[in-house]
Amino acid sequence: MANLSYNIMAEEGVEFQDKALTWDTAEHVKDVVEALNKKKNVHFLKLDGNTLGVPAAKAIGEALQRHPEFRKALWKNLFTRRLKTEIPEALKHLGAGLIVAGAKLTVLDLSDNALGPNGMLGLEEFLRSPVCYTLQELHLNNCGLGPEGGTMLSNALLDLHANAQKAGTPLKLRIFVAGRNRLENVGAKAMANTFKTLKTLEEITMPQNSIYHVGVAALAEGFKHNPNLRVLNLNDNTLSVKGAAKIAEVFPHTPLLREINFGDCLIKTDGAYHFADALEHSQEHLEVVDLGFNDINYDGGLMLVTAMQNKTKLKVLNLDGNCFGKSGCAQIVHGMAKCKNPAALQGFDEDHSEDEDDNADEDDDDDEEEEDEREDAEGEEYSTEYGEDDYDEYEHDHGNDTTEEADEDDEDYSNVAEETAYVTVNPYTTKIFDETVTSTKGDTATNNNGNIFANGKPTNAFSAEQFCLSQTPCTQQQFDSLEADNKLQALQNVINQFSDDNHLLLLIFTTLKCSHLSKTSKAALDLAVSLYQATFDYAVKTQQETRVLDYYLKQLRLLHSEEPFKSDYDVKSCRYALREALSRQQFANDNVKNTFKLFLEKLDVSNVPYRL
Repeated sequence: MANLSYNIMAEEGVEFQDKALTWDTAEHVKDVVEALNKKKNVHFLKLDGNTLGVPAAKAIGEALQRHPEFRKALWKNLFTRRLKTEIPEALKHLGAGLIVAGAKLTVLDLSDNALGPNGMLGLEEFLRSPVCYTLQELHLNNCGLGPEGGTMLSNALLDLHANAQKAGTPLKLRIFVAGRNRLENVGAKAMANTFKTLKTLEEITMPQNSIYHVGVAALAEGFKHNPNLRVLNLNDNTLSVKGAAKIAEVFPHTPLLREINFGDCLIKTDGAYHFADALEHSQEHLEVVDLGFNDINYDGGLMLVTAMQNKTKLKVLNLDGNCFGKSGCAQIVHGMAKCKNPAALQGFDEDHSEDEDDNADEDDDDDEEEEDEREDAEGEEYSTEYGEDDYDEYEHDHGNDTTEEADEDDEDYSNVAEETAYVTVNPYTTKIFDETVTSTKGDTATNNNGNIFANGKPTNAFSAEQFCLSQTPCTQQQFDSLEADNKLQALQNVINQFSDDNHLLLLIFTTLKCSHLSKTSKAALDLAVSLYQATFDYAVKTQQETRVLDYYLKQLRLLHSEEPFKSDYDVKSCRYALREALSRQQFANDNVKNTFKLFLEKLDVSNVPYRL
C-alpha cells in the first residue's frame, strides 16, 4: 500500500524506470537531460531500476534547476553496484538542483538503495532545506540505515520541522516508510522523538528493523501523538508481550486506524489479550488486521475474534501461522461466523501448534539474551521515562496447554506462586476496609470442622462484612450463618461502601465466593447469579466489561494465560453458576454472553469438524 500511495496519473513527468542502464557520465544521461529540458512542466522524475554515478547525477541535477514546479523524486533502486563514496555525492547533486530551482517536494522515494549512514550524509542538507518544507511522503524502505543512520534521519527531520515552522509553512508529513533498515532500539527511539514532534503522520511502516520491546515502548509513545494514523505496520519486529501491551495503549489515541500489521512479532497469547482488550471498543474503521505467526494459542485467537465482532468495515483478519490446532481453528471459524463480516477471516495454511518445539523456552531465552547483548553493545539502559519496573514482568511459555488439560489436574497449579491477575489502579486504602480486614483475619477463624470462632469463642454469626472482606473462599456454614434476612442486600451494602476498583473487585470476589458454593446450595447459586448480574451491570456502566470478562475467563480456567495464577475457588462450581447466569435474558449484553458461551463450548464440544 505504501509504495503505491503517490499518484502521478494526473501529472506530467519524465520516466526512465526499469531500463537497467548504467549511467556513469553526463553523456550517458543525455536522453534524460534532453527530456527534462524539452518539457515545460516536470512534476516527477522516475529513474528507478538503473544505476547512477556522480557525473551523471550532476548533469541531471543541473537540468532539474529549471523546474520549480517539480514535486516528486521517485529514485528508488538507483545505485546498484555503486561505491559508498559515490552515493552521497550523487544525492548532493540531485538535491542541489532542486534547491536552486526552489522546488516544493511532496514525495521523496529512495527505497532499495544501500544508503547506510554514509548515504545520509548526502541527504542531510537537502532534508533540512525549504525544498522539503512541503514533504508529505518519505519512502526509505530497505536502505540499510542502521541505528546511526536512523538517528541522523531523525535529527534531519526534527530540524526540517523546526525550519518549516519558523518559515510559516508547517511540515505535514503524512507517510513514513522505513522497513528493513536495522534501526534497532537506538534508531527506533530516535524516530519515536520525531513522531512525537511531527503529529501529522497517517501511515507508519517499519517492518523488519530488529526492534525489541524497549524500542517498541518508545515508538508507542510517539504513535500516541499522531491521532490521524490510518496504517501502522511493525511486522517482523520482536514486540513480545511487553511490547504488545505498550502498542495496545496506542489504540485509544488513534481512532482512525484502518490497517494494523503486527505479524511475526512474537506477541504470544497474552499479547493477543492486550490487543483484543484494546480493540474491542475502539477502531471502528479497521479494515485489515494482520496478527499471523505470533505464537498465539486458540484462546487468544478467540479473544481477537470476539474483539472483531463490531468491526463492520473489516476486510482481512489474518491469524494464520499461530498455535490453534485443528479444533482451535474450527472454534475460531465458528466464533467468526457471529461477526458481521465472517469472510474477512483468512484461511489457515500453516499451524504451528503441532510443532511443539522442545527448544521453545531455549529460543525465548536466546531472544532475551540477544536483546540484552544488543542493548549492552549500544550502551543503553532502560529509560526511566517508561519505568524500569514495566519491563520486569514474568514471562512463561506454556506451549499448547489447553483449557481442558489445565482443568484435569488442579495440582499443576500447586507450585505456582499466586498472583493477582486483576491489577487495580489504587491500593485498598479505605479506612473501613483496613479495619475490617484486620478484624476478619485476626479475630474470626474456623477450625478444621468449619466451626466459626470470634475472639477465641465459638459463634454461629458471620457478618456480611466478614463474608465480603475475607481473603479466602467461605465455607457452607459461614454462608448459612450470614446475619441477614436479605443476604444480597446485606452484601451489596458492604460493597457499596467502596468505589472505583475497590468496588469492582469486591463485586467480583464476592460473586466467586457465592459461586464456590453454588453446586451444593441453591441459596448460594441464586446469590451468585444475582452478583454476576450486578458485576456486569457495573462493568458496562463504567465501560470495563472487557476487563472483567477477561478476568473471569482466567479465574475460571477458560482462558489460557502465560502468566498463570492459582485460583482458590472451585472453578467447576463457579462455571455452574455462570451458566445459570447466562440463561437469564437480562444478563449483561450480547457481547459478554457470546464470549462466555464461546469459551464454555470448548468444554462441551470435544470434536468439532474442521472446516474453513
